[in-house]
Amino acid sequence: MRTSRASLVGGVVGALVVVEFTSGVLQGYYTPLFTDVARHLGINDADINWLEAAQLLLSAIVVPFMARLGDMFGHRKILIFSLIVTLIASIGVAFAPSFPIFIAAWALQGFYVVWLPMNISIIFLRSRGRPNSAALTRKGAGLIVVALQAGAIFGALAGGQLGSIFADKLWLTLSVPAALVAVALVVVVFKVPDPGVRSGGTVDSRGTVLLTLALLAIMGGLSLVRLSGITPWVFGMVLVGIVLLWVFVRFEQRSGDPLIDISMFKRPELWPVFLTSALFGVSVLGAQGPLSTFARTDPDEVGYGLGATSATASYLIGGYVMALLVGAGLFARISRSLTPRKVLIGASSLVAIGYFALIPFHANFQQVLIGMIIAGLGSGALVAALPAAAAAAAPEHQTGVATGLTNTTKVIGGAFASSAFALALASGVVVTSTGGESTAAALSGYIAVWAICGGTAVVATIVLFAVPKVAFTTPPMADLSGLPEADAGDPSSRPAPVKGNTDA
Repeated sequence: MRTSRASLVGGVVGALVVVEFTSGVLQGYYTPLFTDVARHLGINDADINWLEAAQLLLSAIVVPFMARLGDMFGHRKILIFSLIVTLIASIGVAFAPSFPIFIAAWALQGFYVVWLPMNISIIFLRSRGRPNSAALTRKGAGLIVVALQAGAIFGALAGGQLGSIFADKLWLTLSVPAALVAVALVVVVFKVPDPGVRSGGTVDSRGTVLLTLALLAIMGGLSLVRLSGITPWVFGMVLVGIVLLWVFVRFEQRSGDPLIDISMFKRPELWPVFLTSALFGVSVLGAQGPLSTFARTDPDEVGYGLGATSATASYLIGGYVMALLVGAGLFARISRSLTPRKVLIGASSLVAIGYFALIPFHANFQQVLIGMIIAGLGSGALVAALPAAAAAAAPEHQTGVATGLTNTTKVIGGAFASSAFALALASGVVVTSTGGESTAAALSGYIAVWAICGGTAVVATIVLFAVPKVAFTTPPMADLSGLPEADAGDPSSRPAPVKGNTDA
């Protein structure tokens, strides 16, 4: 057992650790540099949120689609394909001459979200058939997730420091992630063998097209507000998107092999989890851009902001990510003495407290850091708790689908939030102390962002009270509706599901 564990961890998992570390770097590296990117592209700080919206929109579409292709054609092939796309996009981000090209490259860079589910699937298939396969899979998945978080912290700090060192050479600073992706690609090509397992089946192409068109219509309508304000075209496009979503749901309910299993949303112990994931995505995915640009805003110029350099902003981002890591680690320990339902409610409450605290307390670096650490602890616990809760509440044969849906709903929530935050931050003209017009976002917009993040966390907390008290503790391996709670079985006997978990 020790020999097989060492060979797997030191071989395939060691290579996949490189991939997930690179994924973490991509998620943390650019955040301290957003203000520099905005100045380089000649756009306002508020427009940075459209970058996040575009990337999250693409992520929401490609995760279920590419995961299905991985099952059909091989996870290694899809992993290599997504690495190549991300490499090309990362090069485009470094050398894009205009905002439209930059936003297109930035969106395509979102293919890195496919790496984690592909990596876990590869580990699962490589260890399958061994007497200790469950332990090997859990150990390998744990290692690559740790690498992901470590990469995010390293990326935030490295991006900020290099942004200060090469302040007049932004293209050089932005080239570093592309170099790391290239290394990860080489490692996978030469160090990760193909498990050789194929599931066959078909891709729900019609469902993918419907979901894509629906999300594009809604996001497109919101983007028109930036260009020409609220017009009949805005309402028309959003309405078309809502209608297409309705058609998508109806089609998926009749499909034998759906892109998204809509029936999962009808389970009383699952729909609050999926709704919480969507609400959670508002803050954990949509609020990072505003945090960075607020930290970089010069208070001597506009009267608010922290006036931080990219290096100083990286400490703020790094502290938040570190709090995420600590919160994720504490989740399992706290769940031993409290029920998972109570942990979810407590974690959502921490997110609400952290963001609401920023509304009155944002005058200096220490106040903002404390608020983000509080929100980060709750966010980290939710990152770990939501997929685990979904897996525990789902039927045994649908744990992968359930955990994947927590990621999909979270990303969709983040995409819509990024669009809304872009509009909020762009409201009003900011005047500098000298009487000129500033490129900084309005303070009222930042307050609106924090209020929305806190408010959605409060709604999530209320929603979680609707979860049955015994949820996430009884494995629904069969219909237990007619059995007393004591006969439900010991949840600890059920192996931890990892395949298909796409939460980062």
